[in-house]
Amino acid sequence: MEHNDPLVVLGLDPGSRNTGWGVVSERSGVLSLVGAGVIRVERLGDVAARLGAIFSEVGRLIALHGPAEAAVEDVFVARNAASALKLGQARGAAISACAVAGLPVHAYAPSLVKKSLCGVGRAEKTQVAFMVNQVLGCRIHVAADASDALAVAVCHLNQRRFKRLSGVL
Repeated sequence: MEHNDPLVVLGLDPGSRNTGWGVVSERSGVLSLVGAGVIRVERLGDVAARLGAIFSEVGRLIALHGPAEAAVEDVFVARNAASALKLGQARGAAISACAVAGLPVHAYAPSLVKKSLCGVGRAEKTQVAFMVNQVLGCRIHVAADASDALAVAVCHLNQRRFKRLSGVL
């Protein structure tokens, strides 16, 4: 990647029913929305079919948008062990698709994602969505899962910029 080329990041918010995705480009510190949406797998039946669909669709998105890096939300501590297992499996399918494509994957705690955008680690989804629109300079109306995925991508770009300025990267 040339110094002036944009850095394209795929943000992922994995779920066993819906996996949000968002692609953000950064050039010279300016962030731009490339695309966002939701991979809906809730009606596909068994777990294997759902995980296969997540893997395939993430692979298709990588081929379509050509991101250089991926960012994914860490698993939060769930109250229900079965829910945590399903979330972990969906996350694994998404990360595996990134790994197969050769993308480095960076994980961020949900509280860090929220704090990076809103200044508060316990911000509401509506606050996160509002700040995503502000940072990207657009007025998009996407599902909460897609907005969360864009927030993960923005968080990664913020963290990456901070590390670069600190001499760590």
